[in-house]
Amino acid sequence: MKTNFKKIHWLQLIRTNGIGPVRFWQFLKQYGSAEQALKFLSKVYPVEKAEAEIQQHHTKGYHLIAAFEPEFPQTLRRQPDCPPFISIYGNINCLNQPMAAIVGARNASLGGRQLSFSIAQELGKAGWQIVSGLARGIDERAHHGALATGTLGVLAGGVDCIYPPEHQNLYHDIAKKGAVISEMPLGTTPMAGLFPRRNRLIAGLSEGVIVIEAANRSGSLITADYALEQGADIFAVPGSPLDPRCAGSNKLLKQGAIVTESAADVLAVIGTPPSLDNQGQPSALPKETYTPDITKNSGDLKQHLLTDLSLTPTDFELLLPLYPQTASVVLGALCELELEGFVQRHAGNKFSRMPNAS
Repeated sequence: MKTNFKKIHWLQLIRTNGIGPVRFWQFLKQYGSAEQALKFLSKVYPVEKAEAEIQQHHTKGYHLIAAFEPEFPQTLRRQPDCPPFISIYGNINCLNQPMAAIVGARNASLGGRQLSFSIAQELGKAGWQIVSGLARGIDERAHHGALATGTLGVLAGGVDCIYPPEHQNLYHDIAKKGAVISEMPLGTTPMAGLFPRRNRLIAGLSEGVIVIEAANRSGSLITADYALEQGADIFAVPGSPLDPRCAGSNKLLKQGAIVTESAADVLAVIGTPPSLDNQGQPSALPKETYTPDITKNSGDLKQHLLTDLSLTPTDFELLLPLYPQTASVVLGALCELELEGFVQRHAGNKFSRMPNAS
């Protein structure tokens, strides 16, 4: 492996205690290069550790890309706190494709998850690469919807720290055509304080951000705020004012976000990426539909039902594939929830969650 001294100096600077992305770029501007900046620091990250980190990426099959390298995402460079490095698992050639983000609640309703899947799938077919945070709920379904066309997952911890752990298969599936990225060193455990940094990367990569079922003070709203600062378009799916999961997304709509009910609403604003203009749809895309992949154990059945239901009535036949139990057991649990005042039954064998349910 050829030694890249500029890359080593950059890595030494950003890994030195007290140096974050903002100070990194300030130092580079002040001293002209990372090599010169290091001379003015009393305690510098050892060159041996920087070399070992680069080698570790190579050995484990990851890429470590610096902001001066051509593969680095051009859209991230517009951020004043652009990460000097990102670690990548997967296809480094996908990092400069046109991207749109889909974010939302982890405890999303069945309807929200289905919409996330379908919007991601349709935007992918139109030429957009979908960015999300590999979280449960909305993020997970967005990634699944865009697997055939390419999707980018952004992690809060190191790129080798899959979070949540049950998304290990999804992590590897994403890397087959797209990529998983992180700005944190390998082995970094995802902690609460790192998720806003992840959200700024999601926003920085995207020309538009679609928010589905976001509560007040949620990470999805942080992503939307970052995107607004960078001039990206903000889209939000309207939800019931009685559902706390929709309070944040409804707030965005009041503030001027674009009302979104399908991918067509998004494409009407951001259009088709230039690379696909006059070329039509990507060829040989497999036909995909939303397939729930969540298994529920019997002890949590009623709680899972409350999570999957929203204030909008859901057909019983759509709920059944989500659970390993028989139809009579699921129906029995719904009847119990109805008697307890948490669920309402509607004509056509449909059910909705009551506003007071939690």
